[in-house]
Amino acid sequence: MEKTPVQHQVHLEGAIKTLTGDLAEEASRAGIDNQLQRWIEDLKAADNHEFHQLVVDLQALKALLHGGTYDADQVGRLVHHLGTETTRVASFAEGNTRPHVEKLGAALLAAAGQLQGGSTSPEEDLQNNNRGADSQS
Repeated sequence: MEKTPVQHQVHLEGAIKTLTGDLAEEASRAGIDNQLQRWIEDLKAADNHEFHQLVVDLQALKALLHGGTYDADQVGRLVHHLGTETTRVASFAEGNTRPHVEKLGAALLAAAGQLQGGSTSPEEDLQNNNRGADSQS
């Protein structure tokens, strides 16, 4: 059964919530594998070759997080790449899904900064990024 745009948007918001929370705690939960797998399946179902690198990176992230422990720097670099790629491909999202994908890209970049030793929380980074985007309009 094909997902509706609203289902995709709800899934994206769930990923954003996970990224702006405590990633160490999230990685220790079994559900993170399922969430990443749903994201991988959504990207594959879109059948867009531009999403291939995202699928590869998400599969790598899933493997790195499996078991609940991870190297924060390694995961941070991968999450940063995912954020950059997600932001790049946001233009392929249709309708109301696009702002959710853009927000996800920002959340990934904020989470990467936190993992790589930033002094602000992912929530603060996301808020700062949103203010920056607003001021550029």
